[in-house]
Amino acid sequence: MLLFENSQVFARQLDEKDPLKHFRDRFHHPEWKGKPAVYLCGNSLGLQPKSAADYVRTELEDWARLGVEGHVHSRNPWLYYHHTVEHQTAALVGASSPGEVVVMNALSVNLNLMMVSFYRPTPSRYKILLEAKAFPSDQYAAEMQARFHGYDPEQAVLELPLRPGEQTHRTEDILAFIQEHGQELALILIGGVNYYSGQFFDLPALAAAGRAAGAVVGYDLAHAVGNVPLRLHDWEVDFAVWCSYKYLNSGPGGVSGVFVHHKHANRSDLPRFAGWWGNSEETRFLMEPGFHPQPGAAGWQMSNAPVLPMAVHRASLDLFAEAGMEPLRTKSEQLTGYLEYLLNQIQSSDFRIITPSDPAQRGCQLSIQFKQHGKEVFEALKQAGIIADWREPDVIRVAPVPLYNRYEDVYHFARVLQEVLEQASAELPSKK
Repeated sequence: MLLFENSQVFARQLDEKDPLKHFRDRFHHPEWKGKPAVYLCGNSLGLQPKSAADYVRTELEDWARLGVEGHVHSRNPWLYYHHTVEHQTAALVGASSPGEVVVMNALSVNLNLMMVSFYRPTPSRYKILLEAKAFPSDQYAAEMQARFHGYDPEQAVLELPLRPGEQTHRTEDILAFIQEHGQELALILIGGVNYYSGQFFDLPALAAAGRAAGAVVGYDLAHAVGNVPLRLHDWEVDFAVWCSYKYLNSGPGGVSGVFVHHKHANRSDLPRFAGWWGNSEETRFLMEPGFHPQPGAAGWQMSNAPVLPMAVHRASLDLFAEAGMEPLRTKSEQLTGYLEYLLNQIQSSDFRIITPSDPAQRGCQLSIQFKQHGKEVFEALKQAGIIADWREPDVIRVAPVPLYNRYEDVYHFARVLQEVLEQASAELPSKK
């Protein structure tokens, strides 16, 4: 176990020894008031890979040069563009083959498309289980899907309870809840890493419990993909969805990904919303009625690939393939561990870390909950050139990303936070 020190010299030594340090220079870094910012917000929007412009320029040049013929004759033929990212995507989420994944649409669109197929309520089994403080899109989708099927969301959507005074779930409590309510659960829909607390759930255990209860298991991996190791096929997850603009650095509003376990690859009994790009590639351009879906996740496609956003996505996925998730996870645990250590060195009762201390139960985000003046502290950090993320009502989310953040970034954040807290304590009245 690495023994940390609270010094800039130590942080710089860690950076010098970092085997992934060269990846930092392959991203654009924002400035704040003319100076380099400390960017700790990759859990909200990842930085732009410098290679992204070249990847997009290739497609723009082929569009200019070929027009419609680029669908077949461009350097990366657009007719088959989603295939250019399927192998790396499969590796990233632990699919058994490229056929279990597809990149398409946006996250909330894909979540609803998956629920069309996999939320099949019956009078006795109609409930959807979410974690506490699930991301609003998940809550909205669950609410409206239940309503679409004629159920009252107040009855159909369950939220996992938290113990009094606790901000994260205990795995044993989740498993007990699933066992207790299993006969009425149609769908278990859990965020792989909760956006608010940063908790990384025991996904294989939850999937096993869901199967034993007879429920479908789906995961929203928006904060997990590119952040933590995933083995979706081995865990026998029914489906998963994710976005690409956070840890996958694929630009604002970047394309989403979908995983569908191969056991569902050829299920004609599953209803779905169809579009021509999900139809068999062999007969797609015959323009005849009758939908014949491609096997696997690709059969859920509706429209042709948005090539320019996906070009950015390719640029980022190439960096992940080069770096490898195992080295990234190792650095992530050390970066976040160093941040936790430094925060614990600050003598203040104004905040607490609500993200689990166990590295196995978190990714590269720590959520810092403030008793008072949290928004003022966040704004002061921003004025000091630190870009983090504020979430109502009282949390600053800090995400040192292993692809481009340094240990010195973490050290600088903790030092400035301490200064801000000391100043706030002197200047702002305390809550009674």
